[in-house]
Amino acid sequence: MPTGVHLRDARQQLFDAAERVLLRAGPHGLTSRAVTDEAGCAKGVLHRHFTDFDAFLTELVLDRAAQLETRASELRESAGAGTVADNLTSALTTLFGPVPVAIIPLVTFRDELRARLRQARPGGGITILAQATAAISAYLADERDLGRIAADADIDSLTLSLVGGGHLLFADRDLGAPAPAIVNKLVTTVLADVVQRRPR
Repeated sequence: MPTGVHLRDARQQLFDAAERVLLRAGPHGLTSRAVTDEAGCAKGVLHRHFTDFDAFLTELVLDRAAQLETRASELRESAGAGTVADNLTSALTTLFGPVPVAIIPLVTFRDELRARLRQARPGGGITILAQATAAISAYLADERDLGRIAADADIDSLTLSLVGGGHLLFADRDLGAPAPAIVNKLVTTVLADVVQRRPR
């Protein structure tokens, strides 16, 4: 086994390897040995960069959550353009892509990982779901301010319906991602009342 993974590339190489293992084998198959085997490096490489495997997983989840923050910013920038339903359909498809959906059961599965994530992001709940919730809530508030949804729309309830329903649609990885039309139907059903009424 090669042991000379370059320091600058080691973290990303290990994160990418963990992502591939997680997508292929699920949270039960994600072990330090599986990650280093997938990365093609000695097991000691992981432990040279992280204090333990839960520290590695915490950094992995935070790294992938940071990527979602970029996508969340793109959603907010779309406020006022296109249609609200199309913007949210696209956002749900991105926010609940294969990697985020695979990370959710990983966080649920490992108590120590959840505890470390709470320390890193107090009040954040389950990372990824919290990211999606914050992104969609902020976007809906922006659209309400622009008058594209009703002024008295209950943003919290709409967000919970979209995030919960979206997660359920994407949760079964064996079936693959739902068709965009199915996601759009969920979104238009949730928003039906607030986009049809005139703001007061």
